[in-house]
Amino acid sequence: MLRFENPFAFLIIAAVPVFLILRKMGILRKIEFPLTLSDWNGYSFSWKYSTAGIISFMSRILMIIGFLLCVTAYARPVISKPEKIYTSRGSDIVFVVDVSPSMGALDIGNSTRLEASRQTITSIVTSLTGTSFGIVAMASDAVLVVPPTVDTDFFLNRLNALTVGELGDGTAIGTGLAMAVYHLMDSNAPKKSIILLTDGENNSGAIHPLTAAKLAAENGITLYTVAVGTQGTVPVEYTDQATGKLISGYMESAFDDTMLRSLASAAGGMCYSAESYRTLSETLVSVSEQETVVQSYKYENKSEPLHFYFFISAAACFILTWCLKRLYLKEIL
Repeated sequence: MLRFENPFAFLIIAAVPVFLILRKMGILRKIEFPLTLSDWNGYSFSWKYSTAGIISFMSRILMIIGFLLCVTAYARPVISKPEKIYTSRGSDIVFVVDVSPSMGALDIGNSTRLEASRQTITSIVTSLTGTSFGIVAMASDAVLVVPPTVDTDFFLNRLNALTVGELGDGTAIGTGLAMAVYHLMDSNAPKKSIILLTDGENNSGAIHPLTAAKLAAENGITLYTVAVGTQGTVPVEYTDQATGKLISGYMESAFDDTMLRSLASAAGGMCYSAESYRTLSETLVSVSEQETVVQSYKYENKSEPLHFYFFISAAACFILTWCLKRLYLKEIL
């Protein structure tokens, strides 16, 4: 909703007709001396072309528009938008995303496994504004990419920066889960959960995955495991982060169903298999709906000042008026 913080500024516009009336009455008439110029035949000078008259008229209109824009800017226009403010804590969800080279497999539609995971996570995060989301990336090692936050823009920027193979060749599921547990264990959120997105077996890291899953259960954290991709021979394509070379070919894809089920069971969650973008999306939607909580909230009006834009527009009108009068009409201002 548009409103003005200084509406009395519009009285300046009302003063213009008063000024013109006083000028007409001769009270505020400026001092001037008549000087009639004419050519050799006694004719006074006039516009030779109708274009010049049109340009002169346009310059006056621009001057009036610039004046009105200045007055409007002085009235300090602001636009108010209702903003939802949550007054209670939402859930904390941390995605543990596998970024090993096998996540470059092109078996989720026309996308890689990592890209499909990124797209589904993005749709979930943008739809749940009151929930805190975090990211742990893992391959041969694990790093915290984003701690649990409600800053959606920051989360998505970091999510989109994930690349296949950036943490080496391997899958340290236990290390990734332990990293997520560490950043959730002290949270006072009503619900805390980890969603593991992987396509391989645990073959790296010093922490056993089941140990990390039990640690999650001890701290009231629910673990969901999602096996991404199909099994068998699949095409793969990714850029080697160490050499910058494009790696493409085929690989044998397999993941340990038994391990993933045992991890989810140990931490009170469920195990899912996602062989297509649709099943992956449905899986994450189902999990997020289970983990969200009802939050109390209120609406507050957020005001955005607009006077700067009016000043800029007015300046543009005045500059254009000067150009028309000085450069085209050759008037001395």
